[in-house]
Amino acid sequence: MLTMWHKWRRRSRYREVSRVCIPLVMGMAATTVMEFTDRIFLSHYSVNAISAVVPAGVSAFLILCFLGGVAGYSAVFIAQYHGAGRPEKIGTALWQGLFFTLFSGILLVFVAFFVTEPLFALVGHSPEIRVLENHYFTILCQGGILHVAIQTLSGFFTGRGMTRPVMLANIVGMLINIPLNYALINGYWGMPELGIQGAAIATVVSWAVVVLCLGLPVFASRFRREFQLMETMRFDWEIMQRLLRYGVPGALQFSLDIFAFTFFILIVGRMGTIPLAASNIVISISSLAFMPALGFSFGMSSLTGQALGRGRPDEARSAAWSGIHILLLYTVPLGALFVFAPESIISIFMKRGDMGGDYDAILVMGIDLLKLVAMYILLDVFYMIFAAVLKGAGDTRFLLSAISGATLCVMVVPLFAGITYFDMGIFTAWGCIVLFIATLSVLISWRYRGGKWERMLVIETS
Repeated sequence: MLTMWHKWRRRSRYREVSRVCIPLVMGMAATTVMEFTDRIFLSHYSVNAISAVVPAGVSAFLILCFLGGVAGYSAVFIAQYHGAGRPEKIGTALWQGLFFTLFSGILLVFVAFFVTEPLFALVGHSPEIRVLENHYFTILCQGGILHVAIQTLSGFFTGRGMTRPVMLANIVGMLINIPLNYALINGYWGMPELGIQGAAIATVVSWAVVVLCLGLPVFASRFRREFQLMETMRFDWEIMQRLLRYGVPGALQFSLDIFAFTFFILIVGRMGTIPLAASNIVISISSLAFMPALGFSFGMSSLTGQALGRGRPDEARSAAWSGIHILLLYTVPLGALFVFAPESIISIFMKRGDMGGDYDAILVMGIDLLKLVAMYILLDVFYMIFAAVLKGAGDTRFLLSAISGATLCVMVVPLFAGITYFDMGIFTAWGCIVLFIATLSVLISWRYRGGKWERMLVIETS
């Protein structure tokens, strides 16, 4: 046993994984704090606001995740070019991501003007909730090009293992967002009282700040010379084709993951205001586990891409298990907090006087739901890390197949049929989420253990 421990310590990559992933986690923590305070301000503003913000926000996030995922997949190309020692191709990969970002901005404006009202009319929430959903969704889509640009510019740093600039940019965005959010929602410090619209405007402003914080150093003279950024500013159809070939399935995988939760929130809204409010609060709390795992997944894709670019898949395996160990050190205590002290977390989102007789019902329901969340966040660690390894190798078609099957068979069909025709309860509905994450964990772990990803590359060989 001692010999195995010494052997693992020689192979492990805790230091490198921490150096790359921890700054990304801190950046995601800044995003989480931003969303967390956003939800708290809105929950204190009105029950309708907190009931509308999660469906509208997750719906917008679903579209932004797909477009940002495709543009941000340029980070995998950059990582593999970096590992292969081919810096002259990094600028070309970055520009293809930026060209896709411009296309995304046009598409998002179209969605904002022509898709918003039909979408939330189809959902079927109450009229007062639907109006708020429309406002929030429209503003996020109109400014969505900034979110996509953040993913592309972040990939320039993340793909090369330089994650501190991404962390600092997100922290600056958070520091701008929180006071602006508070002022625009409630009408303080000379700002107009805009409620949920103010929250959306503050989010878009913070995105713009992050874009500036990332874009200025990307195009500083040092990187312009090193990666020939001005000389490579052209459309490269060959790399764009490969970006779409690997990036679209990879982005769809993550988007379908978000879609499963979006569908869940939208369909749970049919159960009534109390189950919807309790579910929205619990999902907001679960982001405390999801966002750090997402930060690790971005870092793990970069480390995998670099290792495969060097022809060293063994380094990618060691990095994956090192990442799992580090992430579990955070997730296990958090899950224990959800089980043994749920009321202290849920009560942050609610004021007894503002919610009337609904307060106790939402609190009791939320306490029980958090116990289910404690189960799936542990399974989610393995799913997120192994999926990141496959994505960093380019095995995105399998990821898409796995998430498509699980979303349809475990989430969409059972939830729609159960709630529409069989009077499914809220706890059975949440049980579908646990089964969904468990199914994905098994499928992705099986693919990882098969090792096919070790022989993949998204870049051309030379």
